[in-house]
Amino acid sequence: MTVKAIREELKTVLYPGFEKDIVTFGFVEDIKTDGTNATISVKITSSAPEVAESLKNEIELKVAKLGANQIFVHIDAPKIPRETSSRGKNLAPQIKNFVMVSSGKGGVGKSTTTVNLAIAAAMQGKKVGVLDADIYGPNIPRMLGIHGKSPEIEGSKAKPIESYGLEIMSMGSLIEEGQSLIWRGPMIMKAVEQFFKDIAWSDLDILFIDMPPGTGDAQLSIAQSVPITAGIIVTTPQQVALDDAIRGLDMFEKLHIPIAGIVENMSGFICPDSGKEFDIFGKGTTDELAKKYSTTVLANVPIEPAIREGGDTGKPLTYTNPSSQSAKRFMLAAENLIKKLDEINEKGTTSNAQIQPIPSAQSACSAKKH
Repeated sequence: MTVKAIREELKTVLYPGFEKDIVTFGFVEDIKTDGTNATISVKITSSAPEVAESLKNEIELKVAKLGANQIFVHIDAPKIPRETSSRGKNLAPQIKNFVMVSSGKGGVGKSTTTVNLAIAAAMQGKKVGVLDADIYGPNIPRMLGIHGKSPEIEGSKAKPIESYGLEIMSMGSLIEEGQSLIWRGPMIMKAVEQFFKDIAWSDLDILFIDMPPGTGDAQLSIAQSVPITAGIIVTTPQQVALDDAIRGLDMFEKLHIPIAGIVENMSGFICPDSGKEFDIFGKGTTDELAKKYSTTVLANVPIEPAIREGGDTGKPLTYTNPSSQSAKRFMLAAENLIKKLDEINEKGTTSNAQIQPIPSAQSACSAKKH
């Protein structure tokens, strides 16, 4: 049994679905034998597991005819691409990771979470941006100290406003203060596209997208405009908030968005005088929810007066008071999120969750009308 004899035998192994063999295709990368055992390395272009399995079985049968005692077949196949929310569409390909920060209801601290997670990620060396997609209630400009500032225009694009090392864009920076936007679905979809196409985002490691509460037009439009790498649900410990959080998690699964984790906000209250923690709204109620959706609780963030003060004055707690309990928890959450993003990108495969087809924007609008 020689290398030449093995190669000749492999010329009879056809690549599944074709009339050419794996040697002619150039898929056989290496053949080794000591006259008794054989090791064959093959590199193929298909990511389908059944193709690799079929080839392995066929190679083993062919080489066994030569009298090999042991046959080791190594097949190098590309990773299965992760099925993303956008089905291949990407209006901002220069951005490596898109993280959707969502909530089932308003008032749970979603924007506060977005801001502090973004700053925590930037403090860990990542190039970070924040897109305030809460079109009806944009709070990010005030919370990041850019309230009243407008973006510069270069050519046909607007430059993101910079603050605390972040690139920031918000509808609140594009319209007159206090102006209400009474828009229907198609107008929201158009605005969402412009947030990606007409903003001069740089080559970011992570773009955090602060979503409006609920599961409506903005969520669907953004999910279909860029491949969302991961989603985060923000909730509070009360059951009424958890009920809505479940709807948000269900949305992620239906839109093929991997769930990076849950942030349990207002998880206890830290008394500024004594430093003691009290469970005002409850604590730890999201643990079971995380298990159900095979994810983790990224952080249990307590109520601290300094968080509110930081949001109102444009001085985020994670930046201005990194030694506080809440800041430490946001830093740990950002660290775990970055690991999760690396894991999602490395695996390159979709989850085993039962996912449903993505509804089209048109059908979603029709459903809302009826």
